[in-house]
Amino acid sequence: MKDIILKAENISKQYRLGEVGTGTLSHDFNRWWHKIRGKENPYLKIGDINDRSTKGTSDYVWALQDINFEVQRGEVLGIIGKNGAGKSTLLKILSKVTAPTTGSIKSRGRIASLLEVGTGFNGEMTGRENIFLNGAILGMTKKEITSKLDEIIEFSGCERYIDTPVKRYSSGMTVRLAFAVAAFLEPEILVVDEVLAVGDAEFQKKAIGKMQDISRGEGRTVLFVSHNMAAVKSLCTRGIVLEHGTIKFDGNIDEALDVYNLNSNEIVTDLKWEIEEAPGNENAKITSIKLRSDKPFFYIENPIEMEIEFVNFVKNQIINCSISIFDSNDNYVLASPNLERDPLAEGTYKSVCTIPENLLNKGQYFFTIILVGNNFEIIAQLDKIVSIELDEQGLYRKEYFGYWGGIVRPYLKWKKMKIDL
Repeated sequence: MKDIILKAENISKQYRLGEVGTGTLSHDFNRWWHKIRGKENPYLKIGDINDRSTKGTSDYVWALQDINFEVQRGEVLGIIGKNGAGKSTLLKILSKVTAPTTGSIKSRGRIASLLEVGTGFNGEMTGRENIFLNGAILGMTKKEITSKLDEIIEFSGCERYIDTPVKRYSSGMTVRLAFAVAAFLEPEILVVDEVLAVGDAEFQKKAIGKMQDISRGEGRTVLFVSHNMAAVKSLCTRGIVLEHGTIKFDGNIDEALDVYNLNSNEIVTDLKWEIEEAPGNENAKITSIKLRSDKPFFYIENPIEMEIEFVNFVKNQIINCSISIFDSNDNYVLASPNLERDPLAEGTYKSVCTIPENLLNKGQYFFTIILVGNNFEIIAQLDKIVSIELDEQGLYRKEYFGYWGGIVRPYLKWKKMKIDL
């Protein structure tokens, strides 16, 4: 039989737009009048879907609508989706930080949540005092907390500051301590939002390793939200894709990532701006970005050119462009800046970067563009602003058509030599 530790049934969450979040007095009276007459809340029948990119027609919006799923003990569930899809709202409901408009949550055991930097911490109390406070909130005795205290402090790396008030911690230190508390005080369910992204790379690696130990070694359940698809893939066994507040997919994590990438990664190869709306500042602005190839499609075997047009408004200013490339799992593939130091006259310029053939593997790639001025000041940064779908013609494979792994796959030179013995 399934060992279900968490169950969401028909979860929906409705918000009212504008300055008043919960509704007006007349709306509250209307709800009360319907309730005493045994009728349904009239405002549950109205409201737009949770699509932040469109202008709705109602003052009410459904952040979540009809969410149903079960989580088994020891399962690591990744919850993914675009910004505004409802991920954080769902975690707040599961953590009982906020209540659903309709539906119910059934859980067995303690839930520890790491939703925002400093969640559940008292800034005036020291790190040590906050450990005991959080443990008490989770229902642990002082003896149980004391037995875990040294492990928590060591894992957090905040030993030197453990008797300093938390309000003096950096956001990274706060997250380190908060995660250590949530992980080591042995909740049956650990809920982690994107907050881990605040920590440095070393801590993120430690945190993911700890969550793997928690689920695989100790049989506890983890709910994980992140935009780092590589972390989601390495940690999670199952994925839920949210879109506009509803579940688009629930199943195997690899399939979930495919659905998410297919749904969210629109191919954009050419962008232009009028000078008034162009990204930048009073020193310079980017007016167009274009990815181009000699062929009608982007192939591994052909070079790719990134063409960036910009306007310089300041005489004798040093301006350069930089590109960074990411794959569909958010892996940082490479960065390439232009390091020329020649001052420019006022005017319009074109900067072209050539990505050589036989460098990137098949797949989808996203390009971040940075325009840099004097003293390496960032004038404009456009994150993952353009993208390509890279395929291959098979010119170098000949008869071999097996799997060719990796993010990069250059055609390296090989030579065979006969050795006379």
